[in-house]
Amino acid sequence: MSGVRERTLSVPSARSLASRAAYEVMTMTSRFPRLALRAARARGHGVVVTPTTDIVIEGYPRSGNSLAFASLLAAQSKSIRIAHHTHAPANVIAGVQAGIPVLVLIRAPEDAVVRLVMIKPDLTVGQAMRGYRRFYEPLLAYRDRIVVSRSEDVIDGSEGWVERINQRFGTSFDTPDVTASGRSARDELIERYWRDRVGPGLPLLGRTERPPSEELHDDVASRARAGYLGAPATLRRRLSALYQSFTETLP
Repeated sequence: MSGVRERTLSVPSARSLASRAAYEVMTMTSRFPRLALRAARARGHGVVVTPTTDIVIEGYPRSGNSLAFASLLAAQSKSIRIAHHTHAPANVIAGVQAGIPVLVLIRAPEDAVVRLVMIKPDLTVGQAMRGYRRFYEPLLAYRDRIVVSRSEDVIDGSEGWVERINQRFGTSFDTPDVTASGRSARDELIERYWRDRVGPGLPLLGRTERPPSEELHDDVASRARAGYLGAPATLRRRLSALYQSFTETLP
């Protein structure tokens, strides 16, 4: 039985191959606003920048995107429009070029890659690593025109990232409500967003519908981490350098 399971996990299915190809195309073109944002609209992937957008919140997947988006939205006393969840640097670039406040989230590369592979097992670790590089490299040129936050600061409920947005862009966003009722409102927004997502591209590119079973969870995580540590040293060093470049000046 174990041999059958091994073969099942190691031989890519047609769906896996299609997902991998789609991911490569998506990440390779993700830095070009006209191309990437048009494609995101067509496949229903995230919310892209428009002339009425109040703020852009973007990051590599599994970097606190949903928490930041929902925490900020739930805290406001008036309606705001947030561009988010395209996981494409193009959305950030479009926001910067339009003079819109932008928050970029970042998580340590090994943890981010492992977490992504765990919820999207069709992807290889190498692909996820290339996706990390393709997201953050184009944004180095815009580092002084955006606000960056570590994912753990959002996850831990820190208000500092909102304060830094207000200070940098002269905005007056309300800080997240960390009470039980505030967290409940935030969680409801997250659930509603994922429940209501629709689009022809989501079956291949969106969140995986069936995450690993509890039995396979730890095995998937350990294999993904081993794959990361076994990746070419030049790629691992590049991802670490990117993370350092975006976080070295953060409080």
